[in-house]
Amino acid sequence: MPQQPLHRRRPTPGNPRVQRTRNRVLTVARELLPQVGPTGLTYALLAERADVTRQTLYRHWPNRASLLFDLILEGPDLGNYPTPGSDVRTVATDWLKSLRDGISEPAIRTAVLAVTAQADHDADSAQALVRIGQDRHAALNKLLEPSGIQIDDAEFTLLYGPVLARLFLDRSHATDEFIDTVVTQWLTTLEGPQRPGSPNAS
Repeated sequence: MPQQPLHRRRPTPGNPRVQRTRNRVLTVARELLPQVGPTGLTYALLAERADVTRQTLYRHWPNRASLLFDLILEGPDLGNYPTPGSDVRTVATDWLKSLRDGISEPAIRTAVLAVTAQADHDADSAQALVRIGQDRHAALNKLLEPSGIQIDDAEFTLLYGPVLARLFLDRSHATDEFIDTVVTQWLTTLEGPQRPGSPNAS
């Protein structure tokens, strides 16, 4: 079974009561985060709105970075995640569109920006950011398995980098046409007759 994407992953099943509490807290946090921002999402506010104790919150998320991390990992199912395939262009294009749509969800966007901003001075946020990247990279390679292609860290960055720059730095839209252009350029980095499964392999 392919690894689920960041914004669709569900936690490992456990005690149903604990899981319900956890899901309720994440739902409330997801509603509050775009309204109050990451600094305004205090454990006192979250405990009050989710009707749990702060001790319960700290048991699940010992720090704010771990809460934001799970908000990203266990985001809503947007219903558009691609399936594994042998056509590298199609998989990469669909994956980038899914990434764009996931980040466009207000709570996920706010959480990603917060973790990124805090990574330089907060070790927990830095670790969370690394794990997010590793999760996305592994999920994409899982989708690419039928093609025989597995991309390395640099190739992964070259694929998603322009889309994140468009969304966060340019503050513009990553249209389908923009994504098509990114993928077309990215495919040239994979070309090579000696690489199994590459677009130009014989």
